[in-house]
Amino acid sequence: MALPVVRFALIVLAVRFALSMSQSTTILMAGGGTGGHLFPGIAVAQALRTLLPDAKPLFLCTQKEIDRVILEATGFEFIPQPIVPPVRSIGGLLKFWKSWRETKDLVRKILHERQPIAALGLGGYAAGAAIREAAAKKVPSALINPDVIPGKANQFLMKRAKAVCCQFASTANYTAAGERSKIRVTGCPIRSDIRTLPPRDQAAARLKLDPRLMTLAVTGASLGAKTVNEAVLTMFEGVGLRGWQVLHLAGREHADAVRAGYRELAERGTPVAAHVIDFTPAMADVWAVTDLAVSRSGASSCAELTACGIPSILLPYPFHRDMHQRLNAKELSDAGAAVLVDDEKDRRKNADKLRPVLESLLYNAANRRTMAQAAKKLGRPDAAENVARVLMEIMTAGR
Repeated sequence: MALPVVRFALIVLAVRFALSMSQSTTILMAGGGTGGHLFPGIAVAQALRTLLPDAKPLFLCTQKEIDRVILEATGFEFIPQPIVPPVRSIGGLLKFWKSWRETKDLVRKILHERQPIAALGLGGYAAGAAIREAAAKKVPSALINPDVIPGKANQFLMKRAKAVCCQFASTANYTAAGERSKIRVTGCPIRSDIRTLPPRDQAAARLKLDPRLMTLAVTGASLGAKTVNEAVLTMFEGVGLRGWQVLHLAGREHADAVRAGYRELAERGTPVAAHVIDFTPAMADVWAVTDLAVSRSGASSCAELTACGIPSILLPYPFHRDMHQRLNAKELSDAGAAVLVDDEKDRRKNADKLRPVLESLLYNAANRRTMAQAAKKLGRPDAAENVARVLMEIMTAGR
């Protein structure tokens, strides 16, 4: 996906010159609601700050607490939008349309005051109004589409965007013929700290883990995953874990219940060395200590697992109609980087499916090494720079 060096150098010079001549250096980054939308945007903002020191990324996020927690730690400017997700009920749709109008008014105000030089949609409902309004004002706009199947928001916005940055080449199979020329296979951006993991012993100390034990990471991404949490706890009933410890990222709403679940295991005679945390932005530490992961297969999770070369068991989110996480997981499983286990939405069924797969990997280092190598081959650790370059390219088009 890399542009020729000379051409890219000319693009950098052109954009820097344009910035020097412009009264604005703002680049809009629209999206939020989950870490899966925000973290790729943060990675691109970091890359832009390196390539264009004068650029000022501005995140237009949601009013969810997770957005504030994630973005405050970065130091990037952010403005919460009033937008709420659409809900299929009369009341839900009325609430959505009211929030859409309020968001549109806010975005128009920001466009007028900040005069952004470019806009990047991070996916999801929180990108819709901002990218639509930016494109209508002739602001060069691109999208990040990290899942195999474009989400509804990205499908809506593709006609207005000049480029669509994808993690998987197979996204073209799910894109309208007229928009396929816009697809750029860049990978899904990951933050710079994840690309160079810290020493394992230092990461283990920060996470309060035993550096002598192998580590199984369990994660449902930034919000946690109830069915994954329950499956893992149920799987350990009467079995326990030998020579391993569990780092369990449970999600803020589920962490107390997961901690109670591990206490009950100990009381019943099958203690598991487990450290439960609700959420951490320090995923570099998490992946530095991880020898095997049980995870959802959101786009960012897949990108981080492959970039870090981590073998995984993936339980795709089972409640989406298009089952897009399953297609993400299939990309990894087809390459030998992961094992796909369908989430049956039942703790006992999930535990029964998960146990033999997990045991075949926990105690077989050769299998884990083979999967890790396959994951590494899929990884695109330079995705953030790739997306930043696409954004800079569309900024100079037509100049």
